[in-house]
Order: sequence, then structure tokens, then C-alpha cells
Amino acid sequence: MPIIQVLHYDAFSSEPNMGNPAGVVLEADHLSERAMQSIARSVGFNETVFVVRSSQADYRLRYFTPGHEINLCGHATMASMYCLKTRGHIKASQNALTIETNVGILPITFDYINNELMVTMKQDHPQFIPFQGSVKKLAESLGLLEEEIDPSMPIVYGSTGTWTLLVPIRNLESFNRMQSNNEIFPEILMEKPRSSVHPFGLETVKKEAMMHARHFSSPYSGTIEDAITGTASGVMGAYYLTYLDQEASNIEFIVEQGTEVHKDGQVLVNVSRRQEGIDVYISGTGVYVRELHVEFDG
Repeated sequence: MPIIQVLHYDAFSSEPNMGNPAGVVLEADHLSERAMQSIARSVGFNETVFVVRSSQADYRLRYFTPGHEINLCGHATMASMYCLKTRGHIKASQNALTIETNVGILPITFDYINNELMVTMKQDHPQFIPFQGSVKKLAESLGLLEEEIDPSMPIVYGSTGTWTLLVPIRNLESFNRMQSNNEIFPEILMEKPRSSVHPFGLETVKKEAMMHARHFSSPYSGTIEDAITGTASGVMGAYYLTYLDQEASNIEFIVEQGTEVHKDGQVLVNVSRRQEGIDVYISGTGVYVRELHVEFDG
């Protein structure tokens, strides 16, 4: 079987083996979709991203879970852009570019904060759909009691490129006790059976954070939990302006995630209300971990 080099980067952390791991494959134009899927399955991370040429943008990114291709992935975008910038594929003087994704052309910018490279990506315009299933069964699928879900905030599906179910949780202590049963998600998520589940709360571990979260994968993706999620963090920003503060024109805050799986990371979320909708941006850093050599079905 052929072997390919995959670069392991961790996103939303500057410390190796913290944050969220992503496989990055550069110059992937020669790979078929079948090969990309096989590589992602062999790597086993929640996402592996393939960087290919684009006629419409600076780069095209394709994202694969071990189970299927997805339209957009925040942490894999961070990882690939951090990789390209720090390895010199993007000129030191170039502070902005565009990426082609399955949800359209999105802008990327680069900044240095305290000598640390920060990547900012714009996400797709947010969409929300009400959850109308059983709250009791939803709680049970997370290993919780129904009363641990906060009824003062709505349970909704949200997307800025990838659909997830936002589940508000009353108390921080509930996150430690979560035991997800991902296999039963599709029968509970009647409106969006392929959606992931994203419990979040307004109690945090660290003072600088405003939201705490975990992220449980759709069973179709072949994984169980995502350590730190970029797209879901962006959706939480849009959720805040849509449901929690309908007067604010913009807000910037930190989402903390990964605590319970010992992969602490942070996502900076910035959302602004415009006449045409809500603009969603997330920012984070990354770190190179290692080089993998992966067999795949070509």
C-alpha cells in the first residue's frame, strides 16, 4: 500500500498534545476522494485536512473525519493555516488570504499577539433550527438527568458550516459526569440526525472564559468526542447574539473546552450583527507535534 506524510498539528493550544489534533496533508491535488477518506481513517483524528489548489481562492481545503467528508472544520483550518504560515508556504509579509471550502470562499487573517501567531477565520452565516425532540432522552444520551439541562435557554441546532445541537447546561459540575451514547443520537435528533451534540454552559473553570463546552461527535463520523471545536464555538457566538442578548451589536469572548479530556484549549470568538446577518469569526493558535507516515488505499 502507498504511504503518505501527514503532519500532526494541535489547534487552539501552543502546547503539544493539548488542544485539538488535526492531520494536515499538503499538496494533496494528486489524491482521490477515496484516498483522502482512507488517509483520514488511518490517521484516526476527528479531522484530517487536505490542502489543494484553487482557481477561486489562495487554497482549497477539504476536511475528512474517519467516516466521511464534512463541509467545514474550524480546528483543522487553524492547523493547516498555522502549518502553511510557519513553514514558509505563506510569505511573512502576507497577513490575509482566502480559502475555498464546501460552504464557500472564506477569509483568513494572521496576527502576532505576544509573539504568538494567531489565525482568524470567518465562518459561514449562522443558521438555527429548533430542537423539538425529547429533552429527557437527550439528557440521558449524555449521561445526565433532564433537570441538568438549563430551561432558560433554548436547545437549537446551529451551523456556521457544520450542524451541531447546542444544549445549555445549568452547572459546570455536570460536564465532568457526561458519558455520551453517540449511537443513539440519530433517533433523538429527529430534525438533523447526522448532527453532533454540543453541551455548553455559562459557568467556567478559568476567569477569562465566558463559556464552557464539550462536543460529542455524530456516530457517522467514526469518532466520539472533539477536544476543542472551532465551528461549534463560532455558533455559540451567534447563539449569544440571537437568543441571549438581542440588543448587543457585537461581542467577543473566550470559549474553554477540552478540560474533561485533559486537552485544555481556548477559542476566541468575535461576532457582529450586520443588516444582512451575523458575521462570525474565531481565532486561535497552533503547534506542530510530529510527522506521521500513513498507509492508505489509493
